[in-house]
Amino acid sequence: MRSLITRPRALAVMLAGAALTFSPLGGQATAQLPVDQLDDCFVPPASAAAKGGHGPDTRDVSATEQKAIEARTAQILKAKAARGIGVPQGALAAANVPVYFHVMRDAAGNGDVTDSQITQQMAVLNKTFAGQESSAASNTGFTFSLAGTFRYNNNNWHKDKQSSTYRKQTRKGGANALNIWLVDFSYLGIATFPWDYPRNPGIDGIRVHFDSLPGGSIANYNLGETATHEAGHWFGLYHTFQGGCTSTNDGVGDTPAQSSSTNGCPEGRDSCSLPGLDPIHNYMDYSYDSCYNQFTPGQSTRISDMWTAYRA
Repeated sequence: MRSLITRPRALAVMLAGAALTFSPLGGQATAQLPVDQLDDCFVPPASAAAKGGHGPDTRDVSATEQKAIEARTAQILKAKAARGIGVPQGALAAANVPVYFHVMRDAAGNGDVTDSQITQQMAVLNKTFAGQESSAASNTGFTFSLAGTFRYNNNNWHKDKQSSTYRKQTRKGGANALNIWLVDFSYLGIATFPWDYPRNPGIDGIRVHFDSLPGGSIANYNLGETATHEAGHWFGLYHTFQGGCTSTNDGVGDTPAQSSSTNGCPEGRDSCSLPGLDPIHNYMDYSYDSCYNQFTPGQSTRISDMWTAYRA
């Protein structure tokens, strides 16, 4: 996860008394709530804390479960290959991913972003997944196209309350569609994993703080790289510090193990006795947006495998 501050998240409660209406203009949707259900507006501090200070931005995966996921993925890929589904040996999957933005505003319009910001965010996704931010970066082969933008007025949804409910009510597309909900919460972003899609498809996607988009107000985290980080999880990547200083680590051979997440952009950081410096420039660490610049070839291979197994 990329976290802004450390405060408890509100427990999800069922939405009551909300009427969802759809505007004929621009495909926008509006959900209205009674005034007495308004929430106070939380404004992130100017000096945002390191991402991860509030817990993981994906559900915890133990070493035992991680091993089971890898075994299950291998079985699925083998079965698909036997049916002629998948990619040739040594090749990588490639696809154009439809992206749906859900802008969760409150009744006063707080949390809105401009169409230009969404366009810029799409450009960041296409640039980062194409490996265009560094000569050391890998081109994953995946591109992104804007499939729709929907705006809602709902004070609870804006604050990421009833998140399971609002995602199930608003999510678009199938397993291959990336849904991005823009909300105001104490995180920078939260994501689901691809292997969880069959169990709960209605909540699949990523939630991103609206002020982390290009032009947002969160210092050090307003270049749009939060969406790249969370989309990495959505494609099946762990944090580079998954498992700490272990040989298994994040399941990717060319991302050196690290004992903990990064804050800022500390060149030469080496938190682990295993070979290699900490991969602070990797999108799956917790570095500043300006520090990020790459996915590795190994991560591209993992993205390909996970896409083929769970999203293709």
